[in-house]
Amino acid sequence: MSKEITIYDIAISLNISPATVSRALNNHDAISSNTKALINAKAEELGYRSNKFASNLRKQKTNTIGVIVPRLNSTLMSTILAGMEKVANEAGYNLLITQSLESFKKEISNVKTMFNSRVDGLMVSVSYDTEGYEHFKSFIDKKIPLIFFDRTLDKSECLNIVIDNIKGGYDATKHLLEQGCKNIIHVTGNLKRNVYADRLKGYKQALEEFEMPFKEENVFVTDLTTEAGRTVVKAIKESQEIIDGIFVTNDFCAVTCMGELKKLGYSIPNDIAIVGFNNDPLTEIITPSLSTVYYPGKEMGEIAAKSMINHLNGLMDIGHTNYIVLKSELIIRDSSERKV
Repeated sequence: MSKEITIYDIAISLNISPATVSRALNNHDAISSNTKALINAKAEELGYRSNKFASNLRKQKTNTIGVIVPRLNSTLMSTILAGMEKVANEAGYNLLITQSLESFKKEISNVKTMFNSRVDGLMVSVSYDTEGYEHFKSFIDKKIPLIFFDRTLDKSECLNIVIDNIKGGYDATKHLLEQGCKNIIHVTGNLKRNVYADRLKGYKQALEEFEMPFKEENVFVTDLTTEAGRTVVKAIKESQEIIDGIFVTNDFCAVTCMGELKKLGYSIPNDIAIVGFNNDPLTEIITPSLSTVYYPGKEMGEIAAKSMINHLNGLMDIGHTNYIVLKSELIIRDSSERKV
């Protein structure tokens, strides 16, 4: 391997002091523009690379923020990350992004990697099966700022950024009831996660308001995959009761349910009305278009990144705010709106 060029090599080649070289490369005002140009030209000629890692260790700052998401192939997570990237880039920060692949074990490994990479702060949406927050103790003990977004953990030392999932679940279910649905099933994810538990609360609230009974057998706890959608439709087909509404807590699974129902000859929304969640792009291009709950992903990413960077720069203390709640909005389309 070729030798790494240092400021001392540049100093020797130009017969000047290493201190002058260092100041010139850092654009110090005490060095004339001619000397800076000379030193920078020689540095480029010799192939010098500044050692940002060593410099950052001295400053105790890396200008890097860690981000852990459940999956990178999620439209929602991609939108959130786009918002984070925009704010971070404008502020001169880099993002170090990893995915847990919905695995608690992998999430623990990711947290260790972030800690050892000396990120200035960490933003996390936890995995499907995460248990507790002991694996974040190293960050909490070192007072390294930690923000949870979307899927959060109720930890008082940390800022949690969420949407109003209860209202989202309530609005979706209320809309189906207003369309005349009498027996609505709810397809959801792991109820240990705040997003799914809160949407179920909203579903229950709407049923109660309309004096409809809540039935445990109408709640399908799944992994929200294509196979889960098929299983739900199979249960609908075999049910002794008429099911005329479905509220699915994610658009991908909702679209699968809709496709399977159409194969069986169900008319949507006349036989079964369907509402999803997140407002993924596919909701507008399928037939019929899917009613859904708009999720402000980009705004969530921007707020998370701004909060983190403002905290790191001493402009705010995220420890003083436990929750930031963003508004969601029901978008009514053809899959649920029955023509009267």
